[in-house]
Amino acid sequence: KAFAADLIRAYNDWHIGDWCGAYPGRFIPMALPMIWSADECAAEVRRVCELGCHSMTFTENPVPLGQPSFHDHYWNPLWEALVDCGTVLSIHLGSSGQMVVSAPDAPMDVMIHMQPMNTSIAASDLLWSTVPRRYPGLKIALSEGGSGWVPYFMDRADKTYDMHHLWTGQSFGDLKPSDVFRRNFLTCFISDPVGVALRHEIGINNLCWEMDYPHSDSNWPEAPEELVEVFEGVPDTDIDRITHLNAMDWFNYDPFSVLDRSDCTVGALRASVAGHDVSIQSRDTGRHGGKNTSLQDFAVKTR
Repeated sequence: KAFAADLIRAYNDWHIGDWCGAYPGRFIPMALPMIWSADECAAEVRRVCELGCHSMTFTENPVPLGQPSFHDHYWNPLWEALVDCGTVLSIHLGSSGQMVVSAPDAPMDVMIHMQPMNTSIAASDLLWSTVPRRYPGLKIALSEGGSGWVPYFMDRADKTYDMHHLWTGQSFGDLKPSDVFRRNFLTCFISDPVGVALRHEIGINNLCWEMDYPHSDSNWPEAPEELVEVFEGVPDTDIDRITHLNAMDWFNYDPFSVLDRSDCTVGALRASVAGHDVSIQSRDTGRHGGKNTSLQDFAVKTR
């Protein structure tokens, strides 16, 4: 574990200083955790904060990895460090190794389709864990989880609390679960016209657009064209909030301190890579090709 911790620190140093540091204003660095130790995670949060990193990725469920759950006070040192440093805990779906899969021979499409539900399970786990109530300044980003499911999720949480808190023992004080969700959680979507349409039910400060490059869910390099359609009829103030202002607020990130706003337009960014091939090139045709590939098939092909 000592060697693994050294490797993680070395990676984080490279990622923050060399990779993100090579293009200031273009990347938000995100550190890796020492998932096996709350104390070491906390120490790394504080260390990378000094390097200008205000995000740490984390599993959506530590239990399958052999670690205590979010309901265990074991993780308190991590929560304290995150709050002290203003660092976002970026929950990534599937990082526990458990996805919403109905059967081994179910098509891969089932898993891909249901990935946001995996995120909603993690959000529920954290919401009811008391962690956001004990650490009201904690910031949690639900990476790649989408946003359209959130209004029902919050309504169901409020109804659950109203109907059952007397016998389950939950207490949100003067708040509702939906209030805590809006205070502590940031939802992230790649393309979610439903989430955008319901942005005010979700909370305009709780939505953030992401691209997911270079994964197959990404809409790169036509993301701007797709977003124009998704944002049809949406005022510029809301578009600014979703596309960059929320990210700036949550991640202590100010690209305009490095880059002029005129250099951050779609046209300017595309001009900056003129002469480079930015076409989509699939690398998986031979490896994963075939009709109705199941999770079981995928596991065999990727061994």
